[in-house]
Amino acid sequence: MNLNATLFAQMIVFLILAWFTMKFVWPPLINALDERAKKIADGLAAAEKGKSELEAAHKRVGEELTQARNEGQHRIAEAEKRALAIAEEIKEQARAEAARIVAQAKADAEQQVVKAREALRSEVALLAVRGAEQILKREVDQTVHAELLNQLKAEL
Repeated sequence: MNLNATLFAQMIVFLILAWFTMKFVWPPLINALDERAKKIADGLAAAEKGKSELEAAHKRVGEELTQARNEGQHRIAEAEKRALAIAEEIKEQARAEAARIVAQAKADAEQQVVKAREALRSEVALLAVRGAEQILKREVDQTVHAELLNQLKAEL
């Protein structure tokens, strides 16, 4: 065997192997590598998109929390205002009720004073008549002296 023929045969086998590799082996490897690179790029893009969406969600959550706090404070303030208004209304009703009770008590007391005065006048008139009877040692006729007795009541 000749060294040149062996070298030439090896070169032909190498070229056939290179052609076979380039035609049948290399394209699926390149496609697999390209798909892998595309998947990695898509994953990185999705991760970046997810990161931006997460930041946007954090912003929205912060804004909603702030809005909820403000709304809660507003509701608390409104409730406090309503509570104060209701308390003031209850105080006014209590004052009006107390004034009505005091006025009624005064009227009752005034009425009792008038009754007591009338009763006292009658008793004083009777005592005066009895005293006059004993002084005069005779009986005074009440029907005859009714005007005198009424005048005596008015004076007392």
